[in-house]
Amino acid sequence: MITQALIPAAGRGIRAYPKTQYLPKPLLEIDGKTLLQRNIEILRDQLGIHDITVIIGYEGEQIISRFGSGASLGVSLRYLKCDEPDIGLARGMLLAEEVLQQPFVTILGDELYHHANHQQLLKQFDATTKAICSVLPTKDLHQIKKNYALKIHDGSIASLIEKPQTIENNLLGCGTFVFTPEIFTAIKNTPVSPRSGRIELIDAINSLAQKDKAVRPFYLDGKYFNINTVDDYNYAQYKIRAERFANCKVSVVIPAYNEEASIGFVVEDFKDLVDEVLVVNNSSRDNTAQVAAAAGARVETAKLIGYGDTIRYGLDRAIGDILVVVEADHSFKSRDLTKMLEYLKDADMVIGTRTTRELVEQGANMRGPVRWGNVLVAKGVEALWWGHQPRFTDVGCTYRALWRETYQVIRPLLHGVGPELAPEMMVAILQVNKRIIEVPVSYHERIGGESKHSANYFKISQTALRMLRTILRHRFSRTYPKLARQVIGQPILPSNTAR
Repeated sequence: MITQALIPAAGRGIRAYPKTQYLPKPLLEIDGKTLLQRNIEILRDQLGIHDITVIIGYEGEQIISRFGSGASLGVSLRYLKCDEPDIGLARGMLLAEEVLQQPFVTILGDELYHHANHQQLLKQFDATTKAICSVLPTKDLHQIKKNYALKIHDGSIASLIEKPQTIENNLLGCGTFVFTPEIFTAIKNTPVSPRSGRIELIDAINSLAQKDKAVRPFYLDGKYFNINTVDDYNYAQYKIRAERFANCKVSVVIPAYNEEASIGFVVEDFKDLVDEVLVVNNSSRDNTAQVAAAAGARVETAKLIGYGDTIRYGLDRAIGDILVVVEADHSFKSRDLTKMLEYLKDADMVIGTRTTRELVEQGANMRGPVRWGNVLVAKGVEALWWGHQPRFTDVGCTYRALWRETYQVIRPLLHGVGPELAPEMMVAILQVNKRIIEVPVSYHERIGGESKHSANYFKISQTALRMLRTILRHRFSRTYPKLARQVIGQPILPSNTAR
């Protein structure tokens, strides 16, 4: 019976930069759960293994801080520090030789398995087996070039090739293995690869396969993702989110102050498309609360400082897995919601832009100076965070959607109490290395009243200055980058703690 496991998690993850700028790659979160936690749960739940050794290196203290002894996950974690993360996977594994004196399972810390059949893995192991390699038949042959190829003959693996140049079959080698302690001897006897300049684990396994014919394949089911690059990460995030998207609850948060003329129309427009419409009534002096409630919204009344404070209050208390912010003046319509939600499968936050002139209704408050002012500041944000490759044309559009877990990550960075919260949310997303996508939305003339922030050029100037100060503070002060680095590695709280 196999009772021990090894998770190598020491690499720098350079190809996944900037996601890994301040974070070890195994702590990247897919749909709110880290890669490392997902693999620990596979070992615990599907293989019954609770004694797990983790090799840590780059930013390894964050892994220890996050999981500690493993008690919170019902396992026992042992950490081995690799002081040279660049020595490669195989040589890093040698750190565990004294600990692992019997057969053990290995799962690479930067891989994602979804709906896989690991519970059948150990059925393949017997006294004649020196190693087991997981294999996934695939139509995407390009993936094999990024992992390893193998040939199978008479039920055994005949050979393995790390990152092959030519593909001879559809078998994708994956990062779940079963090893006997003989793997450590094989690693020591394996020469350095002329391709990588390091000892390759696959070359060591290949030596066992050719010597003893005792390396077996294990055929995987389900989905598999090897997270090497940012594109790999984004693709995995999209596939996992898209699968459960239909079951996600959506909350629309509407900040309101003296909006009785329009609030009923906004609630009616959205309420049949989402799970909750939450109107945050900032102590209005008119009948905003009564009209919103009559239209079907959940209304919370509070005395708040300003527009940004009101939005945060609502986001803190909304019930949804997906949080949408929209204006109370009916300048945005629900017809753009489907578009934003579709893009949200592929992003952490989606923001609207009102600068597409074909979508701006005549009479809407997006005249020349307002439009070009937003474009100019948005391009300034792009320049200030050039390494993150954002694309913005509007910093003042508050029609946006984001995942609850994304909001919880950026929440400590949000301090704006007025209209400056709109760009603050955008730059906060960039500071924590999340993905933000801007999409054109329709922009309409408001129903009744006047804008609190752009009714005239004096208010426009005030709003612009507040936004600029906030943007520059986040970019150049010492406080916000330091705080961003602190929150990047923090676990996401259960959703009920936000309310």
